Amino acid sequence: MIDFIINSRPKNEKEKIKEVIKDLSRIIDLENIPTKELTDISPIPKEIPSKIIQFLGPEAINVYSTIYSSILLKNSSLTTKYSLNKKQKKNDKLNKPKMADFFSGAGGLSLGMEQSGFNPVFASDFNFSALQTYYLNHKLSPDKYHFGDMREFTEAHSYYQKALKDAFLITGGPPCQGFSTANRQPLLNDPRNELYKDFLLILKEVNPPFFLLENVKGMARKTKEIKKDMKRILGPEYEYCFLILNAKDYNIPQNRERFFIIGNRIGVNPENIALSIKSKASGTKFLLRHALESLPEIEAGTDFNQPFVENESIGYKIRKYNIPETAYSRYINGEKKQYYLFNHKSRFNNENDREIFRRLPQGGDSGHESIQDILKYKNREEIFKDKYFKLIPDRVCKAITSHMRIDCHMYIHPWQARGLSPREAARIQTFPDDYVFMGRPNEWYQQIGNAVPVKLAEMLGKEIMKYWK
Repeated sequence: MIDFIINSRPKNEKEKIKEVIKDLSRIIDLENIPTKELTDISPIPKEIPSKIIQFLGPEAINVYSTIYSSILLKNSSLTTKYSLNKKQKKNDKLNKPKMADFFSGAGGLSLGMEQSGFNPVFASDFNFSALQTYYLNHKLSPDKYHFGDMREFTEAHSYYQKALKDAFLITGGPPCQGFSTANRQPLLNDPRNELYKDFLLILKEVNPPFFLLENVKGMARKTKEIKKDMKRILGPEYEYCFLILNAKDYNIPQNRERFFIIGNRIGVNPENIALSIKSKASGTKFLLRHALESLPEIEAGTDFNQPFVENESIGYKIRKYNIPETAYSRYINGEKKQYYLFNHKSRFNNENDREIFRRLPQGGDSGHESIQDILKYKNREEIFKDKYFKLIPDRVCKAITSHMRIDCHMYIHPWQARGLSPREAARIQTFPDDYVFMGRPNEWYQQIGNAVPVKLAEMLGKEIMKYWK
């Protein structure tokens, strides 16, 4: 992980390295790994690359060497996630179609595609915490990532040509601020949609047999412009279909509508793809309670402006926990047994909010009579009328969004006086329980809220896989 940070050189690289070292120290404690003490004259483990030694300096490298040497004494699947020099085997997944993920975020779309049979070979994003999460949970080596603005990528495309060669599928979800229902500007004239244009330029350069673009539902209002833009930039070679899909129709316990464009240049009738996808809509057998029921109880945080505090009361980023096997856990985890729990940690809430959380019944919101005497926003009802909502366990959840990075007042746990934890939000998004999110706790929420539900991506991947030869 540290080699990935050094290769990418984010602005806060030292903070990122401290996070990794903290996680590794926690793993050593949880795994009961004996600490191998190093002295000033102890040899640095040969597995640590010289660039890391030079970058960290004498004091930090001694701390890291101690941790790394200790981990070498007991390798495990958990320590392997953070391993140095992550490399794909040369024969790994050679018989699977390649896919590259632009605006990849934390990698939910890539993971779903991988579960459907694709081989992710490249990822790009401008949010380093999200890209770090992707790296931790996938098998790509550091040179298969682009960190930065997409305009920089299009200018340096030749550097990544080898990674993108023979990619069967290019996916992307460009930032969507310009596609809101209130926006009336033409797509490519709206400066917020420059990244949408860059994605089309990438398709033109890479020329993959298939592509998939994902965005907010509001983008569907721009289909006439999209057709013109694609014809102008891509030419007549690609055919495509437009789809609005709701996750709750595809066995995902969440009411989440998104817009998808699936295109190809190999002569497949896109309407056949659309009809096949729509035929898979059969609702969900899972409800919110299924996503929450097997996780340990925690309380709301009480330490203001202390996002890294963790304990038994509010939870941990990494903790040992034998997750009970349920139909839902098997659905998101497969046959893999889970002995650790990640990112199940509450955020801070003041006493007034915690009292509101306690009083509200399931399905209660800011207008409920039980909280009117302590509600602080009654004089600003036009702004805050939807500030609070306690979730209903026997329904699907409302859409998990990146707004959760600010607060979880609209996502109050149905049984506990707190907002949903990042792990709970990730479960609703059908991420497996061993998927670790990196960065600050508010960034965990942002990454999860921006992701495509993993099982929805898997379904779409299986549809596209039908046309790989």
